[in-house]
Order: sequence, then structure tokens, then C-alpha cells
Amino acid sequence: MSFRKGTIGHTRRMVRVLALLTLIGVLSACGNAQDASTSNDKAGSGGPTIPVTTATAVQKTVPVRLDAVGIVEAYATVNVKSRVDGQIVQVHFREGDYVAEGAPLFDIDPRPFQVQLQQAEAELAREQAQLALARAAMQRYEDLSRRKLASKEQYDQARTALEAAEAQVRAAKATVENAKLQLDYATIRAPIAGRVGAVLLHAGNMVKANDTAPLVVLRQLSPIYVSFSVPERELPILQRRAAAGSLQVQVTVPETDLPALTGQLSFIDNTVDAATGTVRLKATFKNEERLLWPGQFVRVALAVSEHKDAVVVPAQAVQTGPEGAYVFVVAPDETAQMRAVQVAYSAGGESVIGQGLAPGERVVTLGQSRLASGIKVKFDSAASTP
Repeated sequence: MSFRKGTIGHTRRMVRVLALLTLIGVLSACGNAQDASTSNDKAGSGGPTIPVTTATAVQKTVPVRLDAVGIVEAYATVNVKSRVDGQIVQVHFREGDYVAEGAPLFDIDPRPFQVQLQQAEAELAREQAQLALARAAMQRYEDLSRRKLASKEQYDQARTALEAAEAQVRAAKATVENAKLQLDYATIRAPIAGRVGAVLLHAGNMVKANDTAPLVVLRQLSPIYVSFSVPERELPILQRRAAAGSLQVQVTVPETDLPALTGQLSFIDNTVDAATGTVRLKATFKNEERLLWPGQFVRVALAVSEHKDAVVVPAQAVQTGPEGAYVFVVAPDETAQMRAVQVAYSAGGESVIGQGLAPGERVVTLGQSRLASGIKVKFDSAASTP
């Protein structure tokens, strides 16, 4: 009897446990169903709204430009050297000065050249005296020859002596002029207007005529060149536009607040660089304020034509994916729609859209990383462009 009562008690406990587990399962199922219903309700409401910055595609005429990186070059560079041997006695400028054309740069000790000039002038005076004597002799022999008192041979000798004296005088005059020239070379002058660099030889140093090392390097900065290269495929249109009139070139200096400077295309090289497939060009700038400096790198924009009725958006609106360029267009229901576009070119912070976008459509310029087609957007009024 005790064994049977124990068995019945154990069975009752098992039933109670099974009933409790069943109740817990039912309650859990109800909770999951409620959570699923709530989740479905949220999904049906359209999900979160993403704030974005937008801009409107506009239609306008934009210049077709070739962009390149250029380097500033001096309009002229002169290695100033001495034409005579001697000792430098004075330097007339400070390093980095601007000098005018013809301004004195160096003085070489003039005394040896002054002595040479005096010697040449003395020699000229002696030869002129000899010439006067030869002329007097010639006049006497002419008179004697007319009166038949001198032979023809004597007359010819007098005439020859006169011609020789005249030649000696001409040679002496040339020697004087050369001595004057050497004395003038003792003062070295600026052959062009420009800025001088570092002085390589100071007062007291000896110099040689046409020595290998220059005394100073002089560079002309106004006007000034900007040299750059463009792909050879652009050569035909450049030649046509250059033949029709001057082409404007704009340059900007990176990482500065200097304004864009405008110049004129002045040179198209006569050959294509076979290694790079580019053509070298030069533009000339007045550079009156000397904002451009030789050796400086600049951004170059060469306007070759105009694109009329172009559809333009800010460059940051265009994204690049595996299948090419695309933008997010804001639909009338304020949802974002991804759309593939064809970009003709980009310049000055703007992109010209060849295909895929119409004027007046609103595109997303900031916030694209959180977007996908169909997501609801709201506009950041402080930054959106109407």
C-alpha cells in the first residue's frame, strides 16, 4: 500500500509540472506574436527618415575646359657673366632685388682698362702724325711729278706710304674703340629687367671672361610663363581655336587664397611627347603684382569652347559605383531614387550631366551614404539649394 500511494503522488507532481510548462509556452507565444505585430506596424510606417542636403539641377551655358597642372617659368633667364678678366671692386645690388634693364650690377677694377685705353689713344696720335707726314710727302711728290722733277717710282712710293699711314690710323682707331669697349665691360649691367638671385661672387674676387660659373642669375618675372601639357587628342581643337583668336588660360595657386589669374595661350609645341602622349603649351601672364613665381606649381584651366544648355549639378552629388556614376534623385513623394547618369566632364566644383538627369530635378549632395532607393528623406533647409 505504501508503494502504491508513493506512485500516485509522483504522478500528480508530474502532471502539475507539465501543466506549468504548457502555460509558460502559451504566454511566450503570445508575447512573440505581439512583438511581431508591433514590428510589422513599424515596418508598415515606412522606416526612419534620413536628413539630406540637396541641390537642383540647372540648365546653363558652361565653358568646356581642359584642366592640367602647370609650372611657372621665368619669361627670360640670364646667367650674368663677365666679358673681361679682373677683380670685382663693387656690387651694386642686394640679393633678391629687382633691377631695371641697364642698371649696374658689378664693377670690375677699371684701372688696367684705362691704361690700355690711354696706350691706344697715344698710338692713334702717333699714327695720325705719321699720316700727316705721309700726306705732306705725297703732295710734294705730286707737285714734283707734274713738273717732271720726280720719277713715277718715287710718286708711287709716296702714294703707297700714304695709304699705309691711313691704314695704320684706321687700325689705331679700332684699337681705341676696343679699349673703350673693354673699359665699358668693366661695369657689368643688367641685360633685362628682373629679379636677381644669390650673389655667387662678392667684391674682392677675381673673375675670368666667360667663366663657367655665373656671377648671378637674373630672371624676368613680368611677364611670366606657365608651362603645362594636354593630351594629344585635344590638339586639333586647340589649333582651330588658336587660329580663330586668342585662348584664355586661368591659373590658381593650390592651398592659397590668391585669386585666379587670367593669361593668354602663347605657345603650342611643334611635337607630341611620344612617352606621355601629350603636347606642351605655354601661357603668358602679365604678373604685374608678381603673384606667380618661377618653379611654382599651379592648377591650369584652358577654356576651349562653350557647352550651351548643359544640365549642371554640384560635383559632390555624383557618386561612383560598380556600374558607373549615379545620383540620388528626390522623388515627389520625398523618397530617394538611385539613378545612373553619364558625366560629360567636371570642373570648378560642378559636373555637367550628359544623360540621366533633367533640369529642375532635385539631387542629394550630402548624406548619400545612408540612402537606398525608396528611403524617405527630409531636407536640411539650412544647407539645401533651392
